Amino acid sequence: MIEKNDIICAMTDGIGSNGEGIIKHEGITFFVPACLPGEKVCFKVLKIKGNIGYGKVEEILTPAEERVRPKCPVFSRCGGCCLQHLEYAAQLSHKATVVKDALRKIGGLNVSVPIAIKSDAPYAYRNKLQIPVGVDKNGDNVIGFYAEHSHRIVPITACAIHPEWSEKLIAVIKRYMTECAVKGYNEETKTGSLRHIVAREIGDKYIVTLVTAKRGLPNLPYLIGMLTEVLREFSLYLNFNDQDTNVIMGKEFQLVHGEGVFEAKEGGIAYEAGPMTFLQVNENVRAKLYKDALKTVCEDGDEVVIDAYSGGGLLTAMIAKKAKRVYGIELEPEASRCADSLKVKNELTNMTNICGYVEEHLTAVMEKEKGEKVRLILDPPRAGIARSVVKALLASGIEKMTLISCNPATLARDLGILTGRLIENESGELAKNPAYENVADGEILPGYYAIERIQPYDMFPQTKHVETIVCLCKQ
Repeated sequence: MIEKNDIICAMTDGIGSNGEGIIKHEGITFFVPACLPGEKVCFKVLKIKGNIGYGKVEEILTPAEERVRPKCPVFSRCGGCCLQHLEYAAQLSHKATVVKDALRKIGGLNVSVPIAIKSDAPYAYRNKLQIPVGVDKNGDNVIGFYAEHSHRIVPITACAIHPEWSEKLIAVIKRYMTECAVKGYNEETKTGSLRHIVAREIGDKYIVTLVTAKRGLPNLPYLIGMLTEVLREFSLYLNFNDQDTNVIMGKEFQLVHGEGVFEAKEGGIAYEAGPMTFLQVNENVRAKLYKDALKTVCEDGDEVVIDAYSGGGLLTAMIAKKAKRVYGIELEPEASRCADSLKVKNELTNMTNICGYVEEHLTAVMEKEKGEKVRLILDPPRAGIARSVVKALLASGIEKMTLISCNPATLARDLGILTGRLIENESGELAKNPAYENVADGEILPGYYAIERIQPYDMFPQTKHVETIVCLCKQ
C-alpha cells in the first residue's frame, strides 16, 4: 500500500493542464510538477486522496528530449512559470492540447485545435508586474511570488518573464522598505503595511501602484527620488486595501507623483491607460491576436460591432477604423474614461463607449441596431461570460461572433452552452443536452452556434496559461 513520504520510481504518462507530470502507478494517478512525458522519475509522495495523489520529484532518471534547463533559480518553488523545463516549441503544442482537452471534457466538443501562435519573445515579455510583499518566518521583509497553492512568498530579485525594469523596481522598493522602516504585510497577524507592488509599462513610461493595508507611507519624496533614478518618467499611486480577501487592489487610490495615466500608440491608435485599465500583458502577441480578431468582425466595412468587456478601448478603436459603427461595453470606470479619451484623440465619431455590466447593456444595443449587420466580439475575464449574457446571445439574431478567452475551462463551458452541447437542468446546473445523443460531433442543432475556427495564442510563455480566439456562426 502506497503511503505518504514513499519514494516511487515510475514513467511519466503525460502532462496536465497545470504543467505537472501525470504518473499512473498501482491504480493511483499522481500529479508531479517538473516531470515531462516519457521520463522515468523518482518522486516523493506528498498526499493521497482516493485514487489521486500528489508528489515532488526527487530525481529525473531518463530525461525527455524536450527537457531544457530552466532560466529561473526558483523554478518549481515559485508558483508561476511551470513550463520552463519544456522547450518552447513543445510548449506551443502542449497548450493546443490543453484547449482541445478542456473543450472535450467540459464542453462535450470534439474539435481540432491547431498549435498555439508563438510569442516572438518567450522571456522578458510582460509589460505588467504584480508581486506580493510580506514577511518571512523570522519577521523580515520579503518580496516575491507565491508558491503553488499557497500564500507563502518565495523571495526573488528578478523574474525571467519580466523585463529588466522590474528587477530595478524590486530593488528600489526593497531598499526603501529597509531604510524607511516599512514593514511588509503579515496575513496571519494582520500587521505591517505594504501588501503588493503593481507596475505597468506603457510606451517606456511606468505606472507604479503600492497597495497598503494602512493609509499612507513614510518618506515618499525619498522613494520618488529613488524611482526617478531607475524609471525616469513614471506615476506613483498609493492604493488602500485593508480587506482580508484575495483581491489585490482596494477602491481608494491616491496619486502622489506624475500624470496618473500615460499614452502610447499601437496599430495607428493613440491610447492611454491608468492603474486599473486592462491591457494584454504581452504586446507582441496582443498585436497578432487583435489583427486576427479584426478580420473576424470586419469583412466589408458595413458591420456594426459590439465589443463586450472592452477594457481601455484599444481594440474597440481599431474596429472603429474599419466598421460602420462600434460599441464598447466595459464595467471598470477608469478604463471607460480612457476609452472616451481615446475616442476624442483619434477622432472616432463612430465609436460609442458604455460603462456598465455587459448583461445590462448588450440586449439594448442589439435592439437599437436591429436590421443592421451586427457582429459581436467578447473578451471576458477569467470567469468567462456571464450566464445571462450567454442566454441573451442564444436568443439574439447575431449571425457571427468572436470569443477571446484566457481560460480554457470557462471557454469550454461557454462554448458548450453556445453550441447547445450543454443546457441548464431544473436546478440551474449545466448538464449534457439529451438532444445531442444521436448527433455527430461536428453537427450543430438549429438555433445554436457552430465553431468555424479556433486558434490558441501563447500570450503567456513559460506558464500554464493560454489565450484562445474562437469564431462562431449561428445555425
